[in-house]
Amino acid sequence: MIIKFLIFGLLWQIVGNPFLAVLILLVILYILDRRFVGVFPSLTKPLKRMRNISRLKQQLALNTNEVSSKLELARLLIERKRYNEAHAYLLELERPYEQSAEYWEALGTTELHLGHTVEGEHHILHALEINPRVKYGQPYLTLATTFKDTDRDKALHYVQQFQEIHSSSSEAFYLLGSVYRSIGRNDDAKQAYHQSLNVYRSLPKYKKRQERRWAVRSWFRKMTI
Repeated sequence: MIIKFLIFGLLWQIVGNPFLAVLILLVILYILDRRFVGVFPSLTKPLKRMRNISRLKQQLALNTNEVSSKLELARLLIERKRYNEAHAYLLELERPYEQSAEYWEALGTTELHLGHTVEGEHHILHALEINPRVKYGQPYLTLATTFKDTDRDKALHYVQQFQEIHSSSSEAFYLLGSVYRSIGRNDDAKQAYHQSLNVYRSLPKYKKRQERRWAVRSWFRKMTI
């Protein structure tokens, strides 16, 4: 914190305007975060996603039977949280992708976000039956997050299923701590956050960039319990 004030003071002296100094400091912090931490969201990724959505819609306007483009478009719409639109495209793809774990995971994800919990859980579990490692086990975390506030035992079960695939995941232990915290098991939550940090420290450099945001969140949560 002291370093930030020193940098702010230096910038104020250089540019002569406190508001501009704050803006420059925020830009510097954002660049450093994107380079070394990854907590802040990317500013360019949403723009690229919107361009891709527009491109795919233009392709489908010319050829409505291009199933691979429909599936890619549905995935991008899910990232944009436009679940109704994504769900409509996915329903058109059941026959060509009935053996695809990626398809059933995407369909189940949209259904969970639309409030169709039973159907969504069923379709995601079907995806995991086809391929237990689909999307590197991420569907287990999707299910755990869905049931975190309504069925805590089930949420813990899905986190543990994910941990069987990724025992070296800071994200898994962070989510486990969040589930424990939501049910008042603060000691277990703190231990889970501690384990998240331990896992992060043991990771090779190329994996730390991917897991750093969860380590930072775990450290913060651990300090506030």
